[in-house]
Amino acid sequence: MNTRHLLAIGLLVAASATHAQDWPTKTVRIIVPYAPGGAVDVVTRKMAAKLQEQTGQSFIVDNRPGATGTIGVSAAARSAPDGYTLVANDTTFALLPHIFKKLPFDHDKDLEPVGAFVFAPMAVAVRAESPYKTLDEMLRAAKAEPNKLSYGTGGPGTMPHFASEALGIATGARFLHVPFKGAGEATQALLSATIDYQIASTPGVIGPVKGNRIRLLAISGDKRLPALPQVPTFAEAGVKDFGVINFTGLWAPKGTPQEVIDRLQKEIATAMASADMKAYAEGIAAEPGHWDAPAFARNLKERTAYWGKIAANTAFEKQ
Repeated sequence: MNTRHLLAIGLLVAASATHAQDWPTKTVRIIVPYAPGGAVDVVTRKMAAKLQEQTGQSFIVDNRPGATGTIGVSAAARSAPDGYTLVANDTTFALLPHIFKKLPFDHDKDLEPVGAFVFAPMAVAVRAESPYKTLDEMLRAAKAEPNKLSYGTGGPGTMPHFASEALGIATGARFLHVPFKGAGEATQALLSATIDYQIASTPGVIGPVKGNRIRLLAISGDKRLPALPQVPTFAEAGVKDFGVINFTGLWAPKGTPQEVIDRLQKEIATAMASADMKAYAEGIAAEPGHWDAPAFARNLKERTAYWGKIAANTAFEKQ
């Protein structure tokens, strides 16, 4: 290789590094692989607005729903790794290898974890008129008559479905799964007494909880939420091995410059340290916080392995 070629390569590398350091210089697109109005969509829009405020560049949300999020995630994985296309998701990402026989992308290699934020506990929800005042009462009833107590989810293979299976594995109780078209429809079924309980992320049911239409028997996590001080943790309610918690996070296509990943991590951390984002998270009964890229990657690996064990003990046929 002659001196001219070496100089050209050096100039390209320098230009790329400078471009990454200047990021963002144009609109950043965040793909949300679900329909508008869901928890991932709402939280991502809040973060996008905060990132726009901090960087001075537009961050727009592009909804690409379908196939349990794999359509949108696949679109992001195929995008140019330049920092201008990202994808948002939640704990469902860790479930995907256990839901599908074959994914349209490499779950481990095609995307770069950037950071996670807004951690939402999962809660056991019953309607206000339910005879079950505590989780222990509900579990005793389920053990006395296996598969009689019913729970609703947005469909087989969803996080609430696997979370309910995890609860059954941890306690020895057996429940009847009733799938619906979405988590919101399952909540409506709970309110109409069509089902006995629902496991849902706290932001998804905080409205009817505040309206005294739903009562929460337990939440996941290490401590009670300031927004729900009366609701015990699963450990406090007697279930020690239920570590399910939901998060929202951002991924970038593999090969995105490290300088961009580092900048994004910094901006997410700054956002989650702000008073308004903390207040927002607490207001929807979630916890403000931040996992940087290494912590996010490590937790994703752990969560994926955890859900694999649950899936192996669940009557579920991969799609």
